[in-house]
Amino acid sequence: MAVSAKPVPADIDIARKAEMLPITEIGARLGIGAEHLVQYGHTKAKVSGSFLGSLADRPDGKLILVTAITPTPAGEGKTTTSVGLGDGLNRIGKNTMICLREPSLGPCFGIKGGAAGGGFAQVVPMEDINLHFTGDFHAIGAAHNLLSALIDNHIYWGNDLAFDPRRVSWRRVVDMNDRALRDIVTSLGGVTNGFPRQTGFDITVASEVMAIFCLATDLEDLERRLGNIVVGYTRDRAPIRARDLNAEGPMTVLLRDAFMPNLVQTLENNPAFIHGGPFANIAHGCNSVIATRTALKLADYVVTEAGFGADLGAEKFFDIKCRKAGLNPDAVVLVATIRALKMHGGVAKDDLGTENTDAVKAGLVNLGQHIRNLGQYGVPVVVAINRFSADTEAELDVVRAFTGEFHVEAFEARHWAEGSAGTEALATKVAALVDSGASQFRTLYPDNMPLFEKVNTVCRTIYGADEAIADKKVRDQLRQWEKEGYGHLPVCLAKTQYSFSTDPNLKGAPRGHVVPVREVRLSAGAEFVVAICGEIMTMPGLPRKPAANHIRLDKKGAVQGLF
Repeated sequence: MAVSAKPVPADIDIARKAEMLPITEIGARLGIGAEHLVQYGHTKAKVSGSFLGSLADRPDGKLILVTAITPTPAGEGKTTTSVGLGDGLNRIGKNTMICLREPSLGPCFGIKGGAAGGGFAQVVPMEDINLHFTGDFHAIGAAHNLLSALIDNHIYWGNDLAFDPRRVSWRRVVDMNDRALRDIVTSLGGVTNGFPRQTGFDITVASEVMAIFCLATDLEDLERRLGNIVVGYTRDRAPIRARDLNAEGPMTVLLRDAFMPNLVQTLENNPAFIHGGPFANIAHGCNSVIATRTALKLADYVVTEAGFGADLGAEKFFDIKCRKAGLNPDAVVLVATIRALKMHGGVAKDDLGTENTDAVKAGLVNLGQHIRNLGQYGVPVVVAINRFSADTEAELDVVRAFTGEFHVEAFEARHWAEGSAGTEALATKVAALVDSGASQFRTLYPDNMPLFEKVNTVCRTIYGADEAIADKKVRDQLRQWEKEGYGHLPVCLAKTQYSFSTDPNLKGAPRGHVVPVREVRLSAGAEFVVAICGEIMTMPGLPRKPAANHIRLDKKGAVQGLF
C-alpha cells in the first residue's frame, strides 16, 4: 500500500464514502448542457454526438501521457497516478480532464480485481466502472460477433464470395478470461448447423473492432474502418472484407451509442472520460481518440495513460495513436515504485519491505532504459515515484540522484493516501514543463519504412535487442501486404509486458537478445500490422485462485471483494 500515517480503508470502502456530484454538475463545469448528456443514473453519462460536433473550432489543450517502468507483481500504480496527477493539476488551479480506458471484466474477475485507480485517487462510481459500466464492451462484442455470424451464414447459403473455410481469420469474442474457448470447432450437429471448422474466441479487448472503436474519429470513419476489416481469404488467397458481406452498416448501428464518450468524476469531483479499452499487447492499449480529442477541446490540460510499461504502452501511444490521430503530446510522466525497482534488482516479492539501496541501484537500469526510450520521441519526461509505506529516504535519494544524471527530475507522489495534496509538487512541475513548450514530438519511424524494418527499429531502439528474427513465411507475408498498399501502416508489436525481451523472466534491461516474430496479422480496419513476438495469448485464462472467488453481494446488496 502507498505511504500513509495511518491505515487506509480498502479502495471500495473509500469509493463508497465519496460525495459524488450529479453528473450534470460535472458536465456544466465543462460547458456541457444537461440536454447533451445521455445519463446512466445520476453519476455517469455519455456526451452526445451533436455536442461533440460543435467543438471542432475550439483550440486544443495540452496533452500529458502517464506511463510506467516494466510491470512487476509489486505494482506500479499507473492508473492511480493518472488520477492523482489530474486531481493535483486541478488543485493548483489548472483546468484538467483525465482520459482513461474502461476495465475489462476478464481481468476484474481474474487477477486485478478492478481498474479504476486506488486509495484516494480513484474514478467513481468505482463499482459501476468495473462491472459493465455503460455497456460499451457488450456493444463491441455484439458488433464483432455479428460479423462472425454473417461469415458463417454466408458460407451456409452458398458461399458466393468463395471463402476458403480453412482461411477464415475472424474469430469470436467474449469479455471474460476463458481458456477453454481458445481453440474450438463450430457448426457440429449436422448439415442444418453449417460447415464445421476450427476457430476460437479472443477476449473482447483483443478484438480489432475494439481497436477500430478507439482509433476512429467519427461515426463515418468508424463505418469505413469496419468495412475494411479482412475476415478471410479465398482459395486463391484473395482477401475478403467485412464490406463484402455488407456488415459495416449494422455493426456501426450497434456501436452508435457506445461511441459517445463516458463522463464520470474523481473522488475530488474532477471530470474524467473513461472510454474504450484495447488490449495493450495485441492492440495499442489506449483510450479512444474521440474521448481524448473531446477532452482537449474542453480542458486546458488532459492527462491520459497507455497500457503496461513504456516499451509497450508509450511506444504504441506515440507511434500508433498520436500518428494516426494527429496528436502532439506535451509531456510524459514515467511512474516507478521502489518496490518494482527492487524486483528488477533481483529481490523476491516477500523481501520488498526491507531497505535495500543496492537492489534499487541494480533495478534502476530498467528506469534508465525507459527514460532513454522516451527521449527519442522528443517529449520531456518527469519521473513520479509512487510512494509506499515501506520506502525509505535513502532509497528515494538513490532514485533522485539517478534521474538527475539524465537531467530528469523525480518527484515523490503520495496520491494513494493523500489524494491531490500528495501530487502538488509533481503537478506544479508537469504544468511548468508543459507550458514551457519544450516538447518536440516525433515518431520513431517514418510511414514509408518497410514493415519488417519498422519491427526491427522498435526491437533495437526500444527493447534493446540486437534484431528481430522471422522465418521466410512471415517476411513474405509482410512484403505481400506492402504490394497490396499496406506498407505505410505502423506496426503493433505484441509481446510479454514483463520484460524488454520476449522472456518474462528477464528483468532489468537485458541486452544482446533477439525478438522472434512468429506470426503477423493485418488489422486493415484499425490500420496497423500486428507482429506476434514470443508466446502471447489473445484469450487469457483464470488463475488458480481467481479474484472472482472473493467478489459477492452482502446482505444489503452491495458489492464486496472488488479491491
